[in-house]
Amino acid sequence: MGTGGAGRTGRPAAIALTDVSKVYPGGVRALAGVSLVVERGTFLAVMGPSGSGKSTLMHCAAGLDTPSTGTVTIDGQDIGGLSETRRTELRRERVGFVFQTYNLVPSLSVADNITLPLRLAGRAPDREWLRGLVTRVGLADRLAHRPAELSGGQQQRAAIVRALAARPAVVFADEPTGALDLRGALAVLGLLRDLVDELRQTVVMVTHDPAAAAHADAALVMVDGRVVETVVAPTAAELADRLVALGKG
Repeated sequence: MGTGGAGRTGRPAAIALTDVSKVYPGGVRALAGVSLVVERGTFLAVMGPSGSGKSTLMHCAAGLDTPSTGTVTIDGQDIGGLSETRRTELRRERVGFVFQTYNLVPSLSVADNITLPLRLAGRAPDREWLRGLVTRVGLADRLAHRPAELSGGQQQRAAIVRALAARPAVVFADEPTGALDLRGALAVLGLLRDLVDELRQTVVMVTHDPAAAAHADAALVMVDGRVVETVVAPTAAELADRLVALGKG
């Protein structure tokens, strides 16, 4: 994991950004020359105040938005020259998403919610892989339930399994604990940590919470569209101090 063209440990890159900038109509610069490598099997947190560019960074890195300048690669594929159709296919195949609001379909069972993206893509689910995931997250006895019958933490765990169903190169988590109580948040963060450590998944998490970011291997601190600091093996107190020192805490 690093902010240049190669990772610190030499592992293959799940995501790489090179000199990425994003300028919106009216001249609003959301990203200013960001270069970043996220190695496979690592957990990266992205922090910063509102308007710092962290959400735009995630959207560009995930192929949801197009940079004004620079290049983005996902699992070795430069997405800059892809058609919108092929970019959508790449996201479906190689990228997983977890959002604060879960985005589960209320009328579907947990099992059907988990496999929905695969069915939409015309792909058969890997039953053994999914069975292992739902057992790991403690939902094996909840697969026939509807989302409304689950706690917030259980719904978020179902959303994480859905994001992992296609064995993506990287999972992007946007404030995944923002709607959860402390117990649910800790369970979800522990799960993300275990997925990285035990299954060698790659997770990029956008968060405003230093305590959440402390579960990551490293945390980027963003201000005004730039990465101003990378904190390796962060603690919550250290990250909180960094934000206060920047006048943003």
